[in-house]
Amino acid sequence: MLYLIPSPIGNLADITFRAIETLKAVDLILAEDTRTSSILLNHYQVHKPITAYHQHNEHKILAHLTGQLAAGKTMALLTDAGTPGISDPAFLLVRECIKNNIKVECLPGATAFVPALVNSGLPINSFCFEGFLPLKKGRQTILKKLADEERTMVFYESPMRLVKTLNDFINYFGPQRQCCVSRELTKKFEENARGSLQEVYDYFNTKTVKGEIVIVVAGKE
Repeated sequence: MLYLIPSPIGNLADITFRAIETLKAVDLILAEDTRTSSILLNHYQVHKPITAYHQHNEHKILAHLTGQLAAGKTMALLTDAGTPGISDPAFLLVRECIKNNIKVECLPGATAFVPALVNSGLPINSFCFEGFLPLKKGRQTILKKLADEERTMVFYESPMRLVKTLNDFINYFGPQRQCCVSRELTKKFEENARGSLQEVYDYFNTKTVKGEIVIVVAGKE
């Protein structure tokens, strides 16, 4: 059995009782960053073997992990923040488990784009999740395509690239397109900046931006 465990995106209290119980019951915990996950595990007194599982080693250890799972071991996969598989490692292991008839269960829990989308004030009856845009190759092609997207769009971005990405959105979507930038969700300094792309760009262009970023952009009318 493989369990996918959503981890808090900021506030350590945002984890379910079931998630803690599951982490205490499995044989092995897979963590995107063992140092980050250890903070959470120690906080809730979870004392289980932990090993690294991330984008740089997932291909290398995939067969070994599925072999252990097939032999009867139970594992839990934790990423640094949010639900495994949402712009984080998980897909390869899940696919391989399914191929080998190994049961996979994903627990409900924290995902950054959901609160950002809901509190944006933009239409949420239909939306598309784009995650992180490519840094170079394919970026312009995707933005040209999204310029005609009528659904609300959700993106992840790093604080270092936020202003550049907002500028790209202005160029492809127009300066008056409405948006919301959510920063440091669930943390003490949570911030949701709403307005036109131009207004939000001007606001962040004068600041030092920190924290994880979710950008929600209105679709084309």
